[in-house]
Amino acid sequence: MTDALANAYPRLGERLRKVQLAELPTPIYLKETMTPSGVRSILVKRDDLTNPLYGGNKVRKLEYIFQRALDRKATRVATFGAAGSNHALATAVLANDIGLECTCFLAHQKRTRKVPYALNMHRHLGTEIVRYGGSIAALPLFREYLQHRRAWVVPLGGSCWLGATGFVNAGLELAEQIAQGDIPCPARIYIANGTMGSVAGLLLGLAAAELPTEVHAVRVADNKFTNPAILDRLMRKTALLLNRFDPTFDASTADRTRLQWRDDFFAGGYAVFDDNTEDAVSFASGQLGLSLETTYTGKAMAALLHDVQMPEYRGETFLFWNTHNSSTLPVSGDKPDTLGNIPEDFQRYYE
Repeated sequence: MTDALANAYPRLGERLRKVQLAELPTPIYLKETMTPSGVRSILVKRDDLTNPLYGGNKVRKLEYIFQRALDRKATRVATFGAAGSNHALATAVLANDIGLECTCFLAHQKRTRKVPYALNMHRHLGTEIVRYGGSIAALPLFREYLQHRRAWVVPLGGSCWLGATGFVNAGLELAEQIAQGDIPCPARIYIANGTMGSVAGLLLGLAAAELPTEVHAVRVADNKFTNPAILDRLMRKTALLLNRFDPTFDASTADRTRLQWRDDFFAGGYAVFDDNTEDAVSFASGQLGLSLETTYTGKAMAALLHDVQMPEYRGETFLFWNTHNSSTLPVSGDKPDTLGNIPEDFQRYYE
């Protein structure tokens, strides 16, 4: 295992410990693909392989967040998400693996194929699922399920400065792979942009490594959660706190980031998709050997495919950062005989 952040900033490695959840560095490969505009070179960063139990981008964030929870003597973690949330499920799977109990406050969402699998996996793990959102008053729920339970709250998407640090590490990891000659330096990186912790950290890591790569952050969530102002605050807070832990990490790193904010493949809403998204998922499966989905990674791939075929393309190498879990869950999507720990009004996702 390697730790690019500790390699570049030894004091940060000493002062910001983490639970080892991720198998790093994640693989990266270059694929020559045929598009209607000709052959194009696409790099793929396989963060779907961060952990054999449940991969994806959340693993990098939870390494730092779980360590903080353990340091504070927590025996339970609690987090938030929609019914089929990758983040909530990753939190539950990985908490179970290291012996932490888990509570997930889950809200309704648009029906998708993956939701029954997520709920059945929570049922398999014994996650404490609490119906959340809408007209339900939050404060009484928090008092009932969090007070006096030694619970550590993981923010939505794991997107806080500690979670973003996991992707500062990722940006520095990519720089190491480039320096070792494994891959050429990409002109652009395409990544799904939800709660923005991954994007914030990646931008800082690339800037700290002085790479000229642009990050195309493809928005997949509503503006109230995902907008440039919130992203900028998260980046600057992360850089400032990393500087306090280790003054050799420049607090002004956020001023040197190369962001391209992309709203053009949102497709109308969270978990809503269009023909561009579906075509991108099919392309990834057929030409890149990737299993993507239509809520997050399909939209990021759609942006890459659009750009790589444009007339102004100059023979550059574009990188797709795969944030989706590719591990097979040990459950089906069938409705269980009894709901068990699944809330009654989540039955709708099995219909």
